[in-house]
Amino acid sequence: MSLIAILETGRSWAERIPQSFLSLIARVAVANVFWMSGQTKVDGFLHISDNTFYLFREEYKVPVLPPDLAAYMATTAEHIFPVLLVLGLASRLSALALLGMTAVIQLFVYPSGWPEHILWATALFAIIARGPGTLSLDHLIWRSWTHAPAYAHSH
Repeated sequence: MSLIAILETGRSWAERIPQSFLSLIARVAVANVFWMSGQTKVDGFLHISDNTFYLFREEYKVPVLPPDLAAYMATTAEHIFPVLLVLGLASRLSALALLGMTAVIQLFVYPSGWPEHILWATALFAIIARGPGTLSLDHLIWRSWTHAPAYAHSH
């Protein structure tokens, strides 16, 4: 078997990976990052830690928003949007919200974190551009409303 034939076989196998599988991986991966961050901001159920308020007042210093409001908003978002992403419910909206958070983190909080942030942004852009795939509640809901596949294309 020639090198070209081996490469062609590998390319052919790679192209058979379903978009829905890739979307699921992107959703779970980015959801995990934000969920874990949200978990560091709370003590128990629905109680934002004093350390979180301190960080938003002294270190993060997000412009425009008062620090305590920013702490509440970030903590809430980091608990709601990851769950929605994993479920595949309001996926594009959730990805857009987390992309906005990523931009704020990149621009105002940790500008040197761009290598990691660009990975999050890539996964989020993929979800926004291609949707959550067939392994999602969005797909089931859309299909029940339209009686047609929500994601008819394979790429």
